[in-house]
Amino acid sequence: MTVHFIGAGPGAPDLITLRGAKLIGSCPVCLYAGSLVPEAVVALAPEGARVIDTAPLTLDGIMEEIAAAHDRGQDVARVHSGDPALYGAIAEQIRRLKTMGIPYTITPGVPAFAAAAAALQTELTLPGIAQSIVLTRTAMQASAMPDGETLANFGRTGATLAIHLSIRNIRHVVEELTPHYGADCPVAVVARASWPDQQIIRGRLDDIAAKVRAAKITRTALILVGRVLDEDAPFRDSALYDPAHAHVLRPGKRARSVSAKSKPRAG
Repeated sequence: MTVHFIGAGPGAPDLITLRGAKLIGSCPVCLYAGSLVPEAVVALAPEGARVIDTAPLTLDGIMEEIAAAHDRGQDVARVHSGDPALYGAIAEQIRRLKTMGIPYTITPGVPAFAAAAAALQTELTLPGIAQSIVLTRTAMQASAMPDGETLANFGRTGATLAIHLSIRNIRHVVEELTPHYGADCPVAVVARASWPDQQIIRGRLDDIAAKVRAAKITRTALILVGRVLDEDAPFRDSALYDPAHAHVLRPGKRARSVSAKSKPRAG
C-alpha cells in the first residue's frame, strides 16, 4: 500500500488538482483535516471508504490508522489543506512512515497565498516594486520561529510578505513592519480564501488592525503586506513581452541575423 499526501487547495472544491481528486477517488481510506478541508473534497472518496477527520487525533492516532490500513493492504489518501509542503506538518508523518517502511507520494495543491492573490485580482511581483515573496508566520502558541526569521528582518528587504497563522497577532505584525514599509503601506487580509464565506479587508499598516478587529476575524486568514497591493502603484511593463527584449522563443533582429549566418550550408 501507499500513503498519498494530497493538497486539497485553499477551500473551493474545484481548486483541487486532477491528480489529487483521482487519488482520493481510488483510496479505500481517507484521512483529512476536517476544519480546513471541505466536505465536497472528501465526498470524492469511493463508496464504503473509511473516512476519518484527523482534527481531534494526535500524531500517534493518525499513524495508528495508517498502520492499520497498511496491515489491510489499503492505500491511504492523507488530505491536507492548501499545499502540504507549507505548514502541512507532513514531515513528522513522513519520518514515521520511513521508520515503518511504508511508501508515500506527495501531490501538491493550490496554496493559500495564491488563492488570496486571485481573490484580490492582483500580482504579487511587479517590476521595480517587488520581485520576491516571503511566506512566513509569527510565533504564538505554535512552534517558535528560528533565530533570524523575524518580520523585521524580512521587512528590511521590501519584499511582498504573505504572513500565515498570525491574524490574532496582527498588532505585532503592524509594530514590526511599520518602520520598514511605512504606515501607509497597503495591507490585505483574506479570510477563508476561495470559500463561500470568503472575506477581504483592505487597509494600511496604520489602520488594518482596527479593521480586522471590527470584522471579528480571528482565524483562517492570510495577511499580505507590500507596495504591490497599491492598485495605483506605477510600475513598468515586464521585459517578458517587450518587443526590444529578444529571447530564444522570440528572437530579435540581431538574434535572427546571427542565427542565419551560423546556419550550415547544404553540401
